[in-house]
Amino acid sequence: MGKVFIKSQREIELMKESCRIVAEVLALVGSRIKPGAYTRDLDEIAERYIRSRGATPAFKGYGTDKRNLFPGTLCVSIEDEVVHGIPNGRQLQEGQVISVDVGVKKDGYYGDGARTFAVGRVSEERMRLLRVTEESLYKGIEQAQEGKRLHDVSHAVQTHVEAAGFSVVRDLVGHGIGKSLHEEPAIPNYGAPGTGIKLKEGMVLAIEPMVNAGSARVSVGNDGWTVRTWDGKPSAHFEHTVVVRKGDAEILTR
Repeated sequence: MGKVFIKSQREIELMKESCRIVAEVLALVGSRIKPGAYTRDLDEIAERYIRSRGATPAFKGYGTDKRNLFPGTLCVSIEDEVVHGIPNGRQLQEGQVISVDVGVKKDGYYGDGARTFAVGRVSEERMRLLRVTEESLYKGIEQAQEGKRLHDVSHAVQTHVEAAGFSVVRDLVGHGIGKSLHEEPAIPNYGAPGTGIKLKEGMVLAIEPMVNAGSARVSVGNDGWTVRTWDGKPSAHFEHTVVVRKGDAEILTR
């Protein structure tokens, strides 16, 4: 594992601004999610808003393959798409669920957050998937305290999800965040309590349960980005950027 950075209070103040914009974008985009909305339009709204706040979209142009950098401001993942869905000309349909993930960079520091929304009226089972996934995020955040171990966070997410009969995606993880969008440590959504690095005040973590209604298995689509469930069942994704504190973690993307 590489170096885990402890952030100063000044750095955390800068991150708060990026994270505030993330929260505002999720609220703004969420208010536009309805049957008939186009994912490309949601993306344009998000990009305009981020730039109006003197910030830049963190995901646009992201990637290691220069020939296939991520083209959008948002990751929009519909139904069986877990994460990294590309905004395009698709129209949202009544009864779907859509995960919206957004990263923002301002003054050299990043914020990252995600929520999954219902499109119109959705099935009771989809609503339960969304509810359990969001609850698991907060169960994980409860463990993000100085003196705990990293996998206490992971274990809290996993046990809540599996008790509800759903599965956590194992191929994708949360992450540290700061001057880079993805820093150490990697934060799996499963693990044994009391293992992993010791958490220290000032660590900033992007905790993000990705939860499937069926099997945990996933595959990457032909576009090189979109991750889908193996069995075609729906998936949900919630994420907050949080600061480890001596007591309760501080949620920056609220």
